[in-house]
Amino acid sequence: MPTLRVEMLEGRTPEQKRALVQALTQAVVDTLGSKPESVDVLLYDIPRAHWATGGELWSEKRPG
Repeated sequence: MPTLRVEMLEGRTPEQKRALVQALTQAVVDTLGSKPESVDVLLYDIPRAHWATGGELWSEKRPG
């Protein structure tokens, strides 16, 4: 039973998440030969204040 863990910044729509889960599941089926019903995908929405890149919190980054 493959389990995929996806961590991403919060803010994706349910439709985007649904499409991602379907695409990831299909990739596992195609690559590993798993049955779709055996593939688990765990989505973790991380608040921007809890994620930093290059020493800067995403919640403090300026657009652009």
